[in-house]
Amino acid sequence: MSSILTALLVVANRYRESRLAPADERCLDAYAAAGVYGAAGVPFEIVEPRLPEAERADFEPDNLGRLGGKIATAVAGAYRHGRSVLMTGGDCNHLTGMIGGLQDAFGPTAKIGLVWFDAHGDFNTPNTTISGMLGGMPVAVAAGLAYPRWREWSHIAAPLPTDRIVMVDVRNLDPAEETLVRATDVTIARVAPGFYGDVALETAVNRLAANCDLIYFHIDSDILDEAYVPNHHTREPDGPGMAEVKAAIETVMATGKVAAFGVVSVFGGGPAEQRARSVESGCELIETGLKAWATHGRPSVGG
Repeated sequence: MSSILTALLVVANRYRESRLAPADERCLDAYAAAGVYGAAGVPFEIVEPRLPEAERADFEPDNLGRLGGKIATAVAGAYRHGRSVLMTGGDCNHLTGMIGGLQDAFGPTAKIGLVWFDAHGDFNTPNTTISGMLGGMPVAVAAGLAYPRWREWSHIAAPLPTDRIVMVDVRNLDPAEETLVRATDVTIARVAPGFYGDVALETAVNRLAANCDLIYFHIDSDILDEAYVPNHHTREPDGPGMAEVKAAIETVMATGKVAAFGVVSVFGGGPAEQRARSVESGCELIETGLKAWATHGRPSVGG
């Protein structure tokens, strides 16, 4: 059963990993200037979590956990005041704060699902990674497979069961990462017919919705073909276009189970023409998601 959106908290994230990213402020400022946060037709407030330098550790996964905890506190507070949450800015590392905030708000036994739109699975661990990038690990962290302090300090008390994770597209998986994904109950769905994935998106998300109380819907802009995000640090060729991704967003929102929504990794650096193209794509993803969310509503769990 769904309820309507009545108010929105925008968690505007100015970090890459645990460091402030000044160039990316251009994206967040562009979103606000374009008025995209009003697309749901409800009142909204913008907050910007900060990690004080005095709390910074020498071990970067710990910093990601501490920043995740700040995000989680903002997310949980929003739901306690009847708001829904949109995260913009930041990158995929900040997934853990969103999941932690939902657990804070609805309890660690709430059946939380994850729909993950990304060209990558971000399911590596220190034992599978080729690059060593922490940005390739947050889904594995949320699932309890790596860096427990990162997960716990992000307020994820109960690791995310893999049968409640639907990855969409993930057309570039490291070989050992793909082996790990396929050893779990993660579902890999196609963003649209003809693209990478094992099952149709509608089948996958309807099955997930039936098996969970609420969904965090996460979009990395690199799910789009590289032409739409030309300055993205991990852009990938052979991806879907905007029309396919917008239709896929509608499919996920139509479940009525989306409790929180995020659009991340829209980069504000690089040549002006490339930057403008990526920001335009980010605006379109956010606006599409908010309009569909307002139409289909959020889960009524937790009021």
